[in-house]
Amino acid sequence: MAHTEVLLVKPVERLGGEGEQVSVKAGYARNFLFPQKYAIPVNKANKKQIEALIKAREIREANEKAEAEKIAARLAELSIAIAVKTGEGGKMFGSVTAADLIARIAEEGVELNKKQVQLAAVKELGKHTAAIKLHKDIKVDLNFEVVSENPIEETAEASK
Repeated sequence: MAHTEVLLVKPVERLGGEGEQVSVKAGYARNFLFPQKYAIPVNKANKKQIEALIKAREIREANEKAEAEKIAARLAELSIAIAVKTGEGGKMFGSVTAADLIARIAEEGVELNKKQVQLAAVKELGKHTAAIKLHKDIKVDLNFEVVSENPIEETAEASK
């Protein structure tokens, strides 16, 4: 298969950021990257453009990191409690997922997306931790608590 060197003009997931020179299959470059304006062919005429893209990328990454640090500080201040419906003996109906946690965090004024939150479904009441990746260098462990909406009733067997 023939490969070609291209210069990425925009970030492409799982390929690279803008200003990077990558080797891709010729068909991928010709049929997707070039028509979508994600990349340009590498040649001597593009050297100035390469330098400009690298500068723009450095500025963008610095801004993203600063924003991620602000969000991390805000998340560290939060005390999150998620109320769920429970049945007899405090048994939860369903589970708490990353989407539930994201919705609860959004109520506090912090917007996250699903890819940033790493959480397995929580099926028990109590304190839990979710890993939140805000930037490639900034990760936050968010502690939250799952509580019952209604008072927990003792089961008939447990009261004997």
